[in-house]
Amino acid sequence: MLVPDLRAAAIVLVLAAPLLALAAQAPAAEKAATKAKPPATPPAQAQEFSVLGPDAGGLMLKDYLLKECGKCFDARRKAVEAITTPEQVLARQKALREAWAAAIGPLPERTPLNARVVGTIDRPAYRIEKVLYESRPGHHVTANLYVPKAGKPPYPGVLVPCGHSANGKAMESYQSISILLASHGFVALIYDPIGQGERIQTFGPDGKPAASGTGEHTLVDIGARLVGRSAAQYRIWDGMRSIDYLCERPEVDSNRIGCTGNSGGGTMTSYLMATDERISPAAPSCYLTTLEKLFATIGPQDGEQNIPGQVALGIDHADYLVMRAPEPTLILAATKDFFDISGTWETVREAKRLYTILGHGERVDICEAPGPHGFGKYQREAALRWMQRWLQATDDEATESPPTLAKDAQLQVTQRGQVVPELKGRTAWDFNLDEAKRLCPERAAFWRDNPKEKCLAEVRRLAAVRPMAGKPTAKPCGTLKREGYGIEKLLIERADEVPVPALLFLPEARAGKLPAVLYVSGHGKAADASPGGEIETLVKSGRAVLAIDVRGMGETAAVAPKAYWSKEYPIAYLALHLARPLLGQRVEDTLAALDVLAARPEIDAGKIEILGVEAAGPIALHAAALDGRLREVTLRRSIESWMDVVATPLSKNQLQQVVPGALTRYDLPHLVRAIAPRAVHAEDPVNAKGDSKQK
Repeated sequence: MLVPDLRAAAIVLVLAAPLLALAAQAPAAEKAATKAKPPATPPAQAQEFSVLGPDAGGLMLKDYLLKECGKCFDARRKAVEAITTPEQVLARQKALREAWAAAIGPLPERTPLNARVVGTIDRPAYRIEKVLYESRPGHHVTANLYVPKAGKPPYPGVLVPCGHSANGKAMESYQSISILLASHGFVALIYDPIGQGERIQTFGPDGKPAASGTGEHTLVDIGARLVGRSAAQYRIWDGMRSIDYLCERPEVDSNRIGCTGNSGGGTMTSYLMATDERISPAAPSCYLTTLEKLFATIGPQDGEQNIPGQVALGIDHADYLVMRAPEPTLILAATKDFFDISGTWETVREAKRLYTILGHGERVDICEAPGPHGFGKYQREAALRWMQRWLQATDDEATESPPTLAKDAQLQVTQRGQVVPELKGRTAWDFNLDEAKRLCPERAAFWRDNPKEKCLAEVRRLAAVRPMAGKPTAKPCGTLKREGYGIEKLLIERADEVPVPALLFLPEARAGKLPAVLYVSGHGKAADASPGGEIETLVKSGRAVLAIDVRGMGETAAVAPKAYWSKEYPIAYLALHLARPLLGQRVEDTLAALDVLAARPEIDAGKIEILGVEAAGPIALHAAALDGRLREVTLRRSIESWMDVVATPLSKNQLQQVVPGALTRYDLPHLVRAIAPRAVHAEDPVNAKGDSKQK
């Protein structure tokens, strides 16, 4: 399976999420990771080694990424505004559908659902069936089917994807919309997403959930992206198989299917209505805005709400409607939602204009309810009336009566409340690992059957490491004096790129040109620069050392928004939206620093080695594989293989290392072999949780 070149696809397209990842919902493993602080740099020393000045770089990378996204948003806006004919709308629709399908990746083959009803709750106007089925072999979905008693079947069916509620389908407002629909002649199917309700997939030694909700979605996404998939693909497929089940029911008219969901369920409604042509009316709630407004306010959301390369492809929220035009779509919104309401209205305006060009402007509408984020009574009633209009050919003022809600335990499909421990089923991580293993012989054959130059060109393409545009410059920013050596503070700059703060350590006593070490630490250039530290040891051995802060590390480390459980979370997803993974951008910084180091008159350009510490290990490895000037490589406390990451559900701090689709072509050991006969030393390698493998 090849990963599409999203940047090329973006050119074709332009021319032709969700609750926040709240700390309270963060995986326990990731919470622990955020508490495990790197070696502390004393404040006085940090100031001493500062190149940018106090607190100058915390927003630098985020601002850069937003600016790069802005270029894509501007190009997309210009292309959409130029559309004036039905033919142009349909041409854009075709291009969008193709780009969307490539971005979410090939969907699996349909396999038997093995569906069964395990219990029923009887109510006067409807019944609730407790349903279990398999979206993939052994991958169980727990759901409740609300079936009306009045009227004559077959009834229209409505799929209700859940938002990010811990109890999934049992959340009060999600029960309420299902009851409301069933009370008015619709069969409603509501199902638990992975990581929620009865479908938590990660458990600790004590048998308790180790991750859930938004945290588990993102952890799934890490391994999925490495094999050319995404968490979104898993979630979309669950939804499509749920529609399969809905359509198989004899009580349901398979030609009359709608979809409505709130928050994360609004996300899934948007994805599904753009992907599955069986959905006619749709009413996504409290999600749709614009990516531009989203990124400028609360930022990227959890794993499945970030489609691979979406910004580079020019796909925005309005395009979920355009991809399905002229099917009817009602956007449900809340005035005080944390999803920016002005962006919601921009999406409505754009979609309605394109629908109007197609002759169906009335098929896009909005319901803006007062109040905060949620699937409130206003939104639920509006969703019901929309479904009635398009699936029952009625347009009355149906209202909601106080619903009779069930307890969580009453709605459970499993006896113990969780499918994985009870049914011993398969998780998304199992499928990710299956794919990674399936790709092993393909990777081996690719490197065996092709010249190294072609293989490394694929590495460069997938990691999005671009050719150096122009010569980097090093701006002097001061000097420091230590016993036996001096330190130059430098700012390495490239046009329109994030600058790289650096420290150049030069021994005073030297005869001739110096061998050198390019020092890249995941904790930044100052972490090992104190007297008596690792860098001083190298300098006193007679080598020059250039220690650098690649973007997002050291002085340019991101400031973590309070709502996030990882400071790298939002910037990593912004980079992935641009189809320029953070790792590849950092490799570019490293190679720019190499250019500066090799050009220094004191340095022997034929004797430069690189040392990568912890998170910078894969960066150093990529840099050495792509540039033969690095004569030797040392990796310290670094991961050895992405296979380990895929196999570790509770990995720590790996999102920043992700290269989408990497395992379709290469793993880190392939880079080690590509560097040969140059030496690569791995000191104290760690697993995907950051634990030493030597323990």
